[in-house]
Amino acid sequence: QVQLVASGGGLVQTGGSLRLSCAASGRTFSRYAMAWFRRAPGKEREFVASISWSGSTTYYADSVKGRFTISRDNAKSTMYLQMNSLKPEDTAVYYCATNQLRIMSTAQAMAVKTYDYWGQGTQVTVSS
Repeated sequence: QVQLVASGGGLVQTGGSLRLSCAASGRTFSRYAMAWFRRAPGKEREFVASISWSGSTTYYADSVKGRFTISRDNAKSTMYLQMNSLKPEDTAVYYCATNQLRIMSTAQAMAVKTYDYWGQGTQVTVSS
């Protein structure tokens, strides 16, 4: 049983930074791609960033490119999302996710249906 536990959310002012973590258990973490999604109030869940099994391939949503960095530490079975220059529109519940793939195309990475396992979410609130 794959389990994903997201943490690191909180309240931050515009321009601030946060680092989210996603701890995985239940299978060999290093073999599979992972991603972050978010859902803002009243909106659909949207893609934020993804990373391949080795960390060599990453994708970002245009809205976060240049501000967010996704990474992973396979020895710790943990994925991270470093979020800098945060804006009020980044306010959302952030979810980590994984699937059965080692590497994904851009289209696969951005699709909610690609992912089989989801964490519980962590709230990020950016005040203006």
